Amino acid sequence: MSKSAVNKKAKPSWTTDESYDRYKRPRWQPVLLLAAGLVLVLAIRLETYQPHLLLLLVAPSSILSLDQRVVKIMSLTPLIDGHNDLAERVRFHFHNHIYSSDFRSKFENGGMPEHFDLPRMITGRQGGFFWSCWVDCPKDGLDFSNENYAPVVIEALAQMDVIHRLQAARRDIFSPASLDSTSALSAFRRGGKLLSPIGLEGLHMVGRNASTLRLFDKLGVKYATLTWNCHNAFADAAQVTVLDDSLDPEAARPAKPYWGGLSLLGTQLIREMNRLGMMIDLSHTHPATMHDVLAGNATKSFPGSRAPVIFSHSSAHALCPHPRNVPDHILPLVKQTNSVVMVTFVPQFISCVNATVPDRLPMFYPANSTLEWVAEHIMYIGKKIGFEHVGIGSDFDGIPSTPRGLEDVSKFPALVKQLLRQGLSDGQVAGVIGGNVLRVWKGVEEISREMLQEGVLPMEDDI
Repeated sequence: MSKSAVNKKAKPSWTTDESYDRYKRPRWQPVLLLAAGLVLVLAIRLETYQPHLLLLLVAPSSILSLDQRVVKIMSLTPLIDGHNDLAERVRFHFHNHIYSSDFRSKFENGGMPEHFDLPRMITGRQGGFFWSCWVDCPKDGLDFSNENYAPVVIEALAQMDVIHRLQAARRDIFSPASLDSTSALSAFRRGGKLLSPIGLEGLHMVGRNASTLRLFDKLGVKYATLTWNCHNAFADAAQVTVLDDSLDPEAARPAKPYWGGLSLLGTQLIREMNRLGMMIDLSHTHPATMHDVLAGNATKSFPGSRAPVIFSHSSAHALCPHPRNVPDHILPLVKQTNSVVMVTFVPQFISCVNATVPDRLPMFYPANSTLEWVAEHIMYIGKKIGFEHVGIGSDFDGIPSTPRGLEDVSKFPALVKQLLRQGLSDGQVAGVIGGNVLRVWKGVEEISREMLQEGVLPMEDDI
């Protein structure tokens, strides 16, 4: 992250080549008005007025330079990062204190630790991101009791709170997390506001309760990653933490399935997520979990997700054999379900070679930790299953190092330019940077409406 009309390949207007070619048609008055509005939006975002952009936006791409095409694409389509850990950075570096002069100065004027602040965001022409809400797994990962999970839920709520407070403090920059896909896109186009939904990185943060997930839904969680680096009551993870320091790259090991994919409780929760209109995120999950969600499991009497899914920050296993990446045998299921793999920038998931020691993660290979190799992951998946099934999920602010050329959010245009160099059309690139995940988001909302019309009732917890 199918069995319904939502998985037809009808593309919204902002992902198609026609959205650029239409400027050649002799309907100049409405086109100029639209372009003028888009220029105004961009001017608001850049805090400056650049009238030459009007001509740029209406010009056919065939006469533009690569740099001009980059500006045009990123002005018409929001670049939506599938996974940004800014909230985690605020938590660890500023202890959730966002009103201090230290935080405000660095956030607004530049100088934030790691990869994101407002000046770099503006330079990078970013259009939005999913705010990751992350809390570490419980120490006893196989104790699925609510008692073991309770402190994790409390920490997750604190993460949600700081996200909401930061969005409220800069409502001129961020749209509310609660907006649906249409309203969030409208806020970007009309007011230049960043799309700002929340992603919950691991269902260990809901304990074993659908009721907790429903409350997170009301707080603006638009996707939930089924696992982090631990199995939970619902699903199997791709890797598990085996040492005390879960942020140490050596602390994780490839995971052996506990449930064989989804647990029976997990199959029920997938249905509940479909009903809520919450996207299912399969990053961090074991291939057995991926297969259960995408293709179903007859043994478990489970037909699979009705809605398309995302991988919020995963790359191609064929290019880097890390368990966090998407294997080739899963990619056709991504295509069949009209889903999206959002390629990550995590160096260890981009450039690696097989481990020489059994039951260890692959070894990092620094030579290919580059912007160009990130683009190769995008190209590989796109050539395998179509570029309408690829997106971007950086993991900025959640990783200690980055690929060369992608040091922070200011470098997004360089990646867009590299994709154009590789021969992708403007429409394909527009899909990769944001249009494709918007399509999935809308598709998930459509399935939710269908299920509500069918009278599907909420999942109830056993007490």
